[in-house]
Amino acid sequence: MKTTTPLVSIITINYNESAVTLDLLASLRNISYSNVEIIVVDNASPNDNPKVLKEQYPEITLIESTENLGFAGGNNLGIKAAKGDYYLFINNDTIVPENFIEPLVETLLNDASIGMVSPKIKFHWDDSLIQYAGYTPMSHWTIRNHSIGYHSKDDGTFDTPGETESIHGAAMMVPKSVVEKVGMMTEIYFLYYEEHDWAAMIKKAGYKIYYQPKAFILHKESVSTGKFSPLKTYYIARNRLVYARRNFKPVHLFVSLLFQFFISIPKNTLKYILRREYQHLKAFWNAIFWNLTHYHIIHQ
Repeated sequence: MKTTTPLVSIITINYNESAVTLDLLASLRNISYSNVEIIVVDNASPNDNPKVLKEQYPEITLIESTENLGFAGGNNLGIKAAKGDYYLFINNDTIVPENFIEPLVETLLNDASIGMVSPKIKFHWDDSLIQYAGYTPMSHWTIRNHSIGYHSKDDGTFDTPGETESIHGAAMMVPKSVVEKVGMMTEIYFLYYEEHDWAAMIKKAGYKIYYQPKAFILHKESVSTGKFSPLKTYYIARNRLVYARRNFKPVHLFVSLLFQFFISIPKNTLKYILRREYQHLKAFWNAIFWNLTHYHIIHQ
């Protein structure tokens, strides 16, 4: 095993939740990996004072964006300021244990064919339950994938490292060399599906996506957007189609669009009407119309 400790740039985004970000920074201060820089990108929080982050943790680099750039744009802003050999993108609503970085770095150091690696992700509210232990392939029908081990007990069943179909945006480490070759995240997504798109880009460049359960984090989940918010409904519905349009082969895209327009869209429309969730209904249809009216920017 190699013993070098390359610089790791830890990048996280704050949006209206400095108290949550402070919890993450408190846990990062106790990590055992010594060679890190911590970059916090504030995404133009309208109801927050991000300066408290720098006041309490002067060792961090605080970048205050003048506009909300979304998940991809905020992380890309962090990349531009990063000096590390490896970039660790981590959600601010996570808590990390002391020695979670070492297995991720060792994974990438020992196999240059790996382009991205995520740790095991467990729920903060019950750390005996798994949220992520890898991903299934993206369905060409539903444009969905499923988190392996979701809500399963962390009983050792999911402790085998290996290749997986996609990465988890709550915690993912990517070598600087891979970003230089493939490019940064695609900012058209703003929220949701951007990490899957990035993983698809990196796989197309010949790299593997990897799951490393020797490392884990605890995830509070959906603090910024709310678990069932109309904002989340809009971006997931919009970006599901964007992902298919950017990444599926023509025959798979045709199959997927048939499924969406004859099964998924009617089903979701009826669901929101029966539940009287009219804000979600509006958000859902705004997402569909966005895709119908945006033709030329999908592949930018």
